[in-house]
Amino acid sequence: MSKSLILASKSASRRAMLDAAGVAYESIPADIDEREVETGLEGAAPAEVAEALAVAKAAAVAALNPGALVLGSDSLVVCNGRRFDKPRSREEAGEHLRFFSGQVMELHSAAALVKDTGCEWSHASIARLHLRDLSDEFIEYYLNLEWPAIGHTVGAFRIEGPGVQLFSAIEGDQFTVLGMPLLPLLGALREEGVLIA
Repeated sequence: MSKSLILASKSASRRAMLDAAGVAYESIPADIDEREVETGLEGAAPAEVAEALAVAKAAAVAALNPGALVLGSDSLVVCNGRRFDKPRSREEAGEHLRFFSGQVMELHSAAALVKDTGCEWSHASIARLHLRDLSDEFIEYYLNLEWPAIGHTVGAFRIEGPGVQLFSAIEGDQFTVLGMPLLPLLGALREEGVLIA
């Protein structure tokens, strides 16, 4: 491995994916105003928004680390045409889950590689998650188990935990669901010389 990589995130699931894949990196979380980045993206497809946010996160960290290759990533959820952000409270998480119940949630996950001021690569993937009908009793049980851990997740779930019980079917790969299109990313890291080809 001839080049180093910086992950512009503190996401446990993204770190776990890179660790499991044998990718060496340093983690420096990005500090950006996501709503400000989205200004001017009204009407853009969800995948475009996720990709723009991934690029912005990587660019913010790259600006402070000249010459470094920086990986940014972002995920967003759309259900019935409505976009959802991370729940700000347990009550809001419950509201989200009641809205998702019996519906299909679209999860868009994007990644970008930025060096200095240039985006070297970016990609977005989609997963479609079919939620089963959730009873109020189950939602309360689930929130007792998972709140506040799911407060930092879009969709109010961790697929690697009890959140898997929310779904009846999933279309798409597990990496996209976990928050990063890992297989295309690994290909890009090989092209960049971070991984052995």
